[in-house]
Amino acid sequence: MSKNLGQIQVYTGDCKGKTTASLGLAMRARGRGLKVAVIFFDKGASPDGRQGFDYGERNSLEKLGIDFWVTGCVRFDSIKKEFRFGVEDEDIAEGAKGLVIFRQLLKEQKYDIVILDEINSSLALGIVNQEKFLEIMAEKPKNVELILTGRNAPPEIIELANLVTEMKMIKHYFYQGVEVREGIEY
Repeated sequence: MSKNLGQIQVYTGDCKGKTTASLGLAMRARGRGLKVAVIFFDKGASPDGRQGFDYGERNSLEKLGIDFWVTGCVRFDSIKKEFRFGVEDEDIAEGAKGLVIFRQLLKEQKYDIVILDEINSSLALGIVNQEKFLEIMAEKPKNVELILTGRNAPPEIIELANLVTEMKMIKHYFYQGVEVREGIEY
């Protein structure tokens, strides 16, 4: 583990780029020989916890030797072309699975950087229990860097953070009718 690690970084806000920023950091860290783990919260896992919706970054992570886990229910119905926004018991159970993985990764201390993708929005929506999450955060080894992404970072998380970056939407092509594109948005 590197001596200068151990900060808590938060990437939040209403625009795209939070996950992308965290994975850019992951790529840079791997290039310097650091061990990186990513837990995807609320990103639609399959029963084996590896896949779900076909996000391109997962292919890249495998190629870079970055370990990752996927939690969450599949929210997009590809037949109806609809996205499910509500929070159900299954979503909460998946969030709890993510916390179990997070606690285990901290306990093992084999990673220099742990990225919790969409943890902020999962906390804000009640998918992840905030009290339980803060309890696990208190167990963080001093030399493990944490990256927390997602909209609506709770004030308690912002208070704990050493760095907070807010992605602010000024203009977005989605509102001009451009649909999500493979290789760009996923």
